Amino acid sequence: MNARKPTPLAKIRLLTLDVDGVLTDGRLYFGARGESLKVFHVRDGHGIKLLAASGVTVAVISGRRSPAVAARMRELAVAHVVQGCGDKVRALAQLARKLNVAPLEAACLVDDTPDLPLMTAVGFAGAVADAHRLVVAAAHWGAKSPGGQGAVRELCDAILRARARSR
Repeated sequence: MNARKPTPLAKIRLLTLDVDGVLTDGRLYFGARGESLKVFHVRDGHGIKLLAASGVTVAVISGRRSPAVAARMRELAVAHVVQGCGDKVRALAQLARKLNVAPLEAACLVDDTPDLPLMTAVGFAGAVADAHRLVVAAAHWGAKSPGGQGAVRELCDAILRARARSR
């Protein structure tokens, strides 16, 4: 795991999530007209709602574009959704400025090597259980669940527990 000291979970004000491999199991379903389906875990969605209700902003930053992601995030009232993003560190910086949140008050949950730069830009970097080995090595925290199968809920619950203990 990452040698850099993480920001305490109780101080996290922004959680950024990748989509494919984090909110989903990473499989892409393509029909004759292109991508048509993504599967999201209901417990991850409930964790997002609980975290948002506690005052932590949740955002999605994804390299891909998908109408299914937009629909699911609308359903969860996640207002900050960046899709088709080629530079997640820049997207984080812009979002942090907009929300008046220091990047070190942000956490991310990711699964693959394109997200390594984002992991170094946040105060707390998490990896799903089935993340690439380099991502696991760079993470401050690792979920027990794989992407799309409750990993997001695990991190949401950990942040909520830390916030409750710090009161």
